[in-house]
Amino acid sequence: MTSAGTIGGGALRAAKGIASGHFGLVLCLLAAGVFGSVAPGFLSSGNLANILVGALPLLVLATGQTIVLVTGGIDLSVTAIVGLSSIVGALVMGGEHGWMRGSPMAMPVGVAAMLGTGVAIGFLNGFCVARLRMPAFMVTLVATMTFGGFAVWIAKQVAGTESIYGLPASFLAVGGRPAVAAGLAVLATVAAHLLLGRTLLGRWFHAVGHNPRASLISGVPVGRAIVAAYVVSGLFAALASVLITARLETGSPNHGKALLLDVIGAAVIGGTSLSGGRGKVAWTVHGVLFLALLGNGMDLLNVSDFLVTIAKGAVILVAALLDVWRRRLASDPE
Repeated sequence: MTSAGTIGGGALRAAKGIASGHFGLVLCLLAAGVFGSVAPGFLSSGNLANILVGALPLLVLATGQTIVLVTGGIDLSVTAIVGLSSIVGALVMGGEHGWMRGSPMAMPVGVAAMLGTGVAIGFLNGFCVARLRMPAFMVTLVATMTFGGFAVWIAKQVAGTESIYGLPASFLAVGGRPAVAAGLAVLATVAAHLLLGRTLLGRWFHAVGHNPRASLISGVPVGRAIVAAYVVSGLFAALASVLITARLETGSPNHGKALLLDVIGAAVIGGTSLSGGRGKVAWTVHGVLFLALLGNGMDLLNVSDFLVTIAKGAVILVAALLDVWRRRLASDPE
């Protein structure tokens, strides 16, 4: 092998190692080390527990996003799904105008309505992308605007306010008991991990993201796989809405609005490719943990929210550049 080939092969191996789950894991260790030494109380058991509990909704959202990114798409509508699902659930369960207020079935019906809202929007997104051949970015951006606005409108029309209180105690227990919320989030994450890595549908997701035309020729039902990916993303966004709404004890169309950067960033930092065909839920877990550590550590140091956003954006950009570098070296190692 020539020296150029050796260098190219070494660079490719380095890029593969950095632009993978190892990158997110290394960042987690660095963040823990840095903030543990400069931020008072960062490594205390109470603070670490708060970090993990606070990261649960982001974990669920980013896990669903990973599924879509693997297929080569993107779902910008997840935060709008969170808001609309929150309002739908609150209108079913609580407030002065709750349709099932006071009923023992209010909680299960309300949660089912929230999850159903996420599945319906996810199906609509997937149908437009797969069947109507519309760009995923445009479809989900319009969905964000449409369903985000609809959430505000329906809340004001029915309840007369954007914030709906009076949710059932059984529902609030999901947010009030960290073990319950953690159990739901971990169960969903493990299910997505098994779906993506151990099932035929998961292999279809990767194949579609890698080369949809070749996948279609090989017999993969590309359209159905894409629709399924967006349905999963919508379902996970609605589940995140359950966790957020229960923790904040109110239904609101504004829940989750600030999480979109973190949702996509966690997957990208973990090593999921924005070009599709490559990604693991375990990698995304690393990305979520890093963003949670970064946000908490900088908050303990009283760093401005603007600087926190800049820091997150810079790390996400580096992760995206590493992915581009890896793909270029893989296609032309010489």
